[in-house]
Amino acid sequence: MDYASQAGVATILAALTLWIQCAGMAVLIHWAKKSIERGVQNLNHWRTAVLMVRFTVVTIVFHFLEIVLWAGFYRWRFFPTWESSFYFSATSYSTVGYGDIVLPEVWRTLGPVESVMGVLMCGLSVSALFAIVTRLISNEINDSVNVGAQNAPVDVNELS
Repeated sequence: MDYASQAGVATILAALTLWIQCAGMAVLIHWAKKSIERGVQNLNHWRTAVLMVRFTVVTIVFHFLEIVLWAGFYRWRFFPTWESSFYFSATSYSTVGYGDIVLPEVWRTLGPVESVMGVLMCGLSVSALFAIVTRLISNEINDSVNVGAQNAPVDVNELS
């Protein structure tokens, strides 16, 4: 295979990875907005923690799907088993890169491309989770300030 073929395959896999991540994040953001709109005043510490665990698990599922996407290509083209394909993909995506299983020399640039995609997708996930936590905290603070203001004594002289 020539370099143009590798670049084409890398571009397609990178684009599909980005689509999975972006579609997943859109679902996650929509879900988070709905959860926040329902009101964080009903969320105690335990429920907030459970909500964040659920968001994080969904994010991990997106990463798993992206790893499986790359593993599917590796299985189709290079490796004899799904286990070795998934293992190579997961070590590349996560940038661990043990090196005990490698691609054929003419295709070896796919590993680093998958690593770059993994770093970028993990960065997007962390930033989305951070934004959700920030929003939850902000709304929790605003709700407690509003509740405090509603319960504050009213000065009759200020009303006139």
